[in-house]
Amino acid sequence: MNLFHSQNQQLSKHQNSSSSSRKKRLTQDQVRLLERTFTSNRKLEPELKAQLANQLGVPPRQISIWYQNKRARWKTQNLELDYNTLHLKLENVLADRRRLEREVAQLQEELRRAQQMVLDLNRGPAQPPVHVSSNSSLDEEAGGEVLQLDELYACWYSASGSAWG
Repeated sequence: MNLFHSQNQQLSKHQNSSSSSRKKRLTQDQVRLLERTFTSNRKLEPELKAQLANQLGVPPRQISIWYQNKRARWKTQNLELDYNTLHLKLENVLADRRRLEREVAQLQEELRRAQQMVLDLNRGPAQPPVHVSSNSSLDEEAGGEVLQLDELYACWYSASGSAWG
C-alpha cells in the first residue's frame, strides 16, 4: 500500500510542477507579429529572436519553438501545394495520353482499311487503268473500281482531316 501511495504523490507532484512551468499561449497580436516577421525572415537569427522575445515579453525559447513549428507547417503546406500542382499536371498528361492512344487506334484502323483496299485492288482482275473523270459514261464503264478508289481516298482523307502524303 505504501508503494501505491508514494507513486500517487510523485504523480501529483509531477503534474503540479508541469502545470506551473507551462508556457503561456501567445495572444493573437503576438501571433500576428510573429507571422509578419516569418514572412520576411524564414530563418530565425539570434538577434531577431532576442528582439522578438523582448518585444513580446516571452522567453526566447518560446520564440524558437514557434518558428520551428511554423517552418514545419509552412513546409507541409508547400509540399501539399506542390503535390496538387504535380497531380494536376499528371491528370493533364494522362488525358493527353488517352486522347493520343485513341487517335493512334483510329489511324491504325484507317491504315488497315487502306491496306486492305490496296490488296483488294491488286487481287482484282487485270484490267486497264481506271481514269477518273467528270464524264459520266466513263464512270459507268469503270463501275465498281471508281467506287473503290473513292473509298480508298476516303480512308486517306478521313473525317478528322488527317491526310497521308
